[in-house]
Amino acid sequence: MIPTVLLEAEKKEKVIIKPEPFLKWAGGKSQLLKQFELFYLQRVKITRRKSYFLISVSNRRNLDLCIKYALAGFTNSINGVWTFLDIKEGDFVSFLYGAKAYNLYVVESKEAIKNAENLPPWPPVTFKQSGNTYYFPFRLILKPIRKFEESLVRVEFNYVAENLLLRGGYRRTHFQADQTTLQAVSQMGVIWNNRVDKLVLPNKEIFIPRFTKRRNVISIPEIFQFKELILQALIRQYLSVKDNLYILLQQSGISIDPNNLEVLGEKAFPEGFVDILIKEATPLGVSREIIIEVKTGVAREQDISQLEGYANEIGKECI
Repeated sequence: MIPTVLLEAEKKEKVIIKPEPFLKWAGGKSQLLKQFELFYLQRVKITRRKSYFLISVSNRRNLDLCIKYALAGFTNSINGVWTFLDIKEGDFVSFLYGAKAYNLYVVESKEAIKNAENLPPWPPVTFKQSGNTYYFPFRLILKPIRKFEESLVRVEFNYVAENLLLRGGYRRTHFQADQTTLQAVSQMGVIWNNRVDKLVLPNKEIFIPRFTKRRNVISIPEIFQFKELILQALIRQYLSVKDNLYILLQQSGISIDPNNLEVLGEKAFPEGFVDILIKEATPLGVSREIIIEVKTGVAREQDISQLEGYANEIGKECI
């Protein structure tokens, strides 16, 4: 029995996907299936390589609040829920503001809070052009590891800086960095030794964000339209589990040890970007790469041509 996240699409329920714990079964669950699901989720925690993200912060005040409470918050938007979904417990993050990276944290837990319109620490944000107001229901509780303030000009941030320049700068909510970057920041600055204030929110109510293909049941921030970004994040996380990546490599006839690979989100190129990049975490002599395009619908000839263009740009090291 193979777990999947898209098996409820034909059912009549209100929503089709729960991003936590990202696991759905065809039909009802027997006791055996429940035990297997528990085993599978435990395997995800054990075998998944930890990812590293830089989280964009819109202004200095919000950055100070993030650092003060060791919290990251994301808005009631598709990009906000995508970021919340993309970053897992156990992953590493830094804050990104003013072309600098701030501190290294590990994600201890995640929570989506109901009725968070006026909850601290961040005030709501209203955009003049659209008139839309956004608040921060999606939150990461962080544990500080290292303290630093480093410019993205440093060569260690090359992977992130390239994506930042080619993919619209700070309009993006977050950027995934590779393992080389994580190893570098793990040696920057000093071990964290500062006090962190604990933000207490009594009587808060937690919910699980859900996704649907039917516009008439959308109810933001609890139910969002299912978009390619969400599927992309789910596939990246699924392939980040070594057993799943091994199956993909075998079925594709690719002879590489999955333990030597890392699975990354969007990778920018001058003419666009690939949805998922699989590459060697510590290349020796050659740096082999696999590119994946994610589609919720049927792929077109133009999509194939675009993917071939990216492969040609990478060159012989693209498998």
